[in-house]
Amino acid sequence: MIFSDKSLLPIWKKVRAGRRLDRREGLRLFKTPDLLGVGWMADQVRTRKWGRRSTFVVNRQINPTNICSNHCRFCHFGVPQTAPSAYQMTVREILRLITPDIKEVHIVSGLNKHMIFNDYLNIIKAIHSRYPALHIKAYTAVEIDFFSRISGLSVREVLAQLKRAGVSCLPGGGAEIFSPRVRRLLCPAKIGWTQWAAVHREAHKIGLKSNATMLYGHLETLSERVDHLDKLRSLQDVSGGFVSFIPLAFHPIPGLTPPSALTALDHLRAVAVSRLYLDNFDHIKSYWVAVGETTSSVALHFGADDLDGTIGKERVYHAARATTPVGLVRDQMVRLIRSAGFVPVERNGCYRPVKGWRSP
Repeated sequence: MIFSDKSLLPIWKKVRAGRRLDRREGLRLFKTPDLLGVGWMADQVRTRKWGRRSTFVVNRQINPTNICSNHCRFCHFGVPQTAPSAYQMTVREILRLITPDIKEVHIVSGLNKHMIFNDYLNIIKAIHSRYPALHIKAYTAVEIDFFSRISGLSVREVLAQLKRAGVSCLPGGGAEIFSPRVRRLLCPAKIGWTQWAAVHREAHKIGLKSNATMLYGHLETLSERVDHLDKLRSLQDVSGGFVSFIPLAFHPIPGLTPPSALTALDHLRAVAVSRLYLDNFDHIKSYWVAVGETTSSVALHFGADDLDGTIGKERVYHAARATTPVGLVRDQMVRLIRSAGFVPVERNGCYRPVKGWRSP
């Protein structure tokens, strides 16, 4: 590889030697005009770890309620109870969304003060009772903290009850950007880094794996992005319980327009920098719901090894007027991966392969 930005050469030497990048180098990766050089390095790391295979899961995203008390500025999913679009699903309605071919359910809700912890817990119990082999990825750290406050239980006891009920992994939502400055502007009522990290640390201690995210492209600086990644990497060093990292592109909404609109190149860079900086994370996802199928498939050449899943019906991004499909079927995921020149592997929620296809 011939780098057009020669300052990437010492970074590549460290990456090739398996040495950890520091914050200054992480910031350089975000700033350099040599995006192809950054992507090439990330692809080398990805290939060393996973070869040319790319995974996906047949899953269903379920959002039992959109009633939420946090009122984050960037979110169009959560609404007050009095809003015309407010809803709260019954357990029976939730079970109707699950079919036998699904390997994972991803459950995220609003912070609904008109529900008690047992309401959220009973959703898990019902799903696990009906589908005992199903991988249940449920409730973000923000929700876990909320359950603790409304129930009077410790975070650990909340997590323990959810695990006994059938939860096997936590989603990574609610992280947004850990910068206190940005959180004061975007989501002042939401828990910050300290509480978010505490929930995941407790989950890892009792054997629950989890994921991590970063919402980028709004009011944050590049330094704040690097700080976010650095915090996650440090926590992973200690707990070792994170399964994957997902960079999430911000969708502009009325009343909150970032300084400049994100492009496909911004997502490719975010994926590549994540692969290079988060050296202790096995999986980097390219979330097609946020950036579209084409950009997500190209991101497989920039360090991503997973395209998430078929989703079924996505509500959160589409509440912010996302124009991507609400869901994809298995054959579409296979074609998407093959079109990028990779070998599709269907996985379960624990990243164990359940079906493979031949090379394209």
